[in-house]
Amino acid sequence: MSTAILTGQPVPGSSIEGDLRSLGFDVRVAVDAADAERLVAEAPCEQRIALVDARFVGHVHALRLGLTDPRFPLAAVPGAVTAQPDGRVTLTRALARENSTGGGTALAVDSLPDRIVTALADDGAEVYRPELGSLVAAVPADPQARNEARQAVADVDDEAVRLKSAVKSRDGFFTTHFISPYSRYLARWCARRGLTPNQVTTASLITALIAAACAATGTRGGFIAAGVLLIASFVLDCTDGQLARYSLQYSTLGAWLDATFDRAKEYAYYAGLALGAARGGDDVWALALGAMILQTCRHVVDFSFNEANHDATANTSPTAALSDKLDSVGWTVWVRRMIVLPIGERWAMIAVLTAATTPRITFYALLIGCAFAATYTTAGRVLRSLTRKAQRTDRAAQALADLADNGPVAGLLARVARAPLGAPFPVALAGTAVLAVALFSGVTWAPVAGAFVYAVAAGQALYRPLKGALDWLVPPLFRAAEYGTVLILAAKADVNGALPAAFGLVAAVAYHHYDTVYRIRGNAGAPPAWLVRAIGGHEGRTLLVTVLAALLTASQFTVALTVLAVAVALLVLVESIRFWVSAGAPAVHDEGEPA
Repeated sequence: MSTAILTGQPVPGSSIEGDLRSLGFDVRVAVDAADAERLVAEAPCEQRIALVDARFVGHVHALRLGLTDPRFPLAAVPGAVTAQPDGRVTLTRALARENSTGGGTALAVDSLPDRIVTALADDGAEVYRPELGSLVAAVPADPQARNEARQAVADVDDEAVRLKSAVKSRDGFFTTHFISPYSRYLARWCARRGLTPNQVTTASLITALIAAACAATGTRGGFIAAGVLLIASFVLDCTDGQLARYSLQYSTLGAWLDATFDRAKEYAYYAGLALGAARGGDDVWALALGAMILQTCRHVVDFSFNEANHDATANTSPTAALSDKLDSVGWTVWVRRMIVLPIGERWAMIAVLTAATTPRITFYALLIGCAFAATYTTAGRVLRSLTRKAQRTDRAAQALADLADNGPVAGLLARVARAPLGAPFPVALAGTAVLAVALFSGVTWAPVAGAFVYAVAAGQALYRPLKGALDWLVPPLFRAAEYGTVLILAAKADVNGALPAAFGLVAAVAYHHYDTVYRIRGNAGAPPAWLVRAIGGHEGRTLLVTVLAALLTASQFTVALTVLAVAVALLVLVESIRFWVSAGAPAVHDEGEPA
């Protein structure tokens, strides 16, 4: 149990002790700052500790936001400050300094927790202060101010505020208007019954997998059931995040599940549709794999652009200014959010088309919609990059290098060359173009030669830091090149099982790339070097697949792709699970709807 220390005697009629106990705190009372320091020292080191002014007046949800959010070592609202175990030393040091300067006699003059927050800020400690909006959190100085604060508390329904804040501040049109109006109440229902976000996330995954299984039946009834269940899965997908925000149940494991299950659900559904189409005599595995490749590359464009620019200096451009101006016109915001086909709109379209049409039509619509969205977003970001004067940091350059996923072959070839052949993006683009031409040449060993040139280009592209205006496009280029190589060679094999095996291999590699993204966003760095070496890097896998295609028969190539897919999946999943369930893994929670 966490410990809350009230500084001073509670005011008659105050509910502060009961409020703190309702939030899971063991409440103790300190008569002065010296007594508060003693009580802090006596509290178990593994517990959260909070200092709360006994005169505090405010909403329970204001206290919940300030004192129970697990994501921040130090947090505060007016009249209260808290520290998790990894912030206890900093808080204790600030409290001790307050006592040594004689602050212990000033309890009647001002708020000890607020003085501690000031001392923490003077020390350079990062103290999280939640946005309270209409919620009240105050330490009234006299009876009149106390009565006014109590009236302000009575005027605002904190449960309504809590429900509203459970919904993301930025979501797609479909999610905002067709899901969130009722999913927030489902989240509250789950919270009152003790369900956790991880349980809801798991339920969403299971529902999506059942939907994929229904689609795999290849019957009209199965397709209708699949569409309904896919929407149900999305409702649960929204609910888990809303439940986490409603009850502040954030966790490292939950972050990992939420980050990865969306992709697993969508791509498993693609596979289910392809299996269902095959039962009806229609082979759409190439379309399914193409949809997965396009969607993954879209995400890599998003991640690379954001990583390259989020901490850049002088980061302005006329294009960005125009975008901000358009956002000030209400209807354009929704139009622009819809045309990028975010997850809500995309899943709704897939569900409706699955139920009403065929898998082939569903994939055609999906490919056309995603291609348009990818063109729109990428073109806009290229224009921003060319018109803005941004100085990218070393951290951004390293993040892009990690996202590139170069392996030992590229590293060796770069060391042999000993000098850059050109700027990173043009070199990567040239290597990708050579590979593409080789793949379509019709000559058996041409793809191997193209893959070798591509590997040289990969090493050269990362020879210098990725700080150029368009260098953020290097990782998406590499993703498209590797995934596209697998797709083209599997399609050329023209035997049963080749494209499903290719789907499995790309899915395993894509998981590795998503895992890299979420580690970087959590400031945990890239996956370990041994893992990148073990699975070959993007250029090593590309070269290997081209060699296998040249050496083996079509049937043998299919078996080789399957074995490679299983090997990569086992390595990346074991390492990923080990990392994300470890105590040191970061908690990453999306507050915007991903594309």
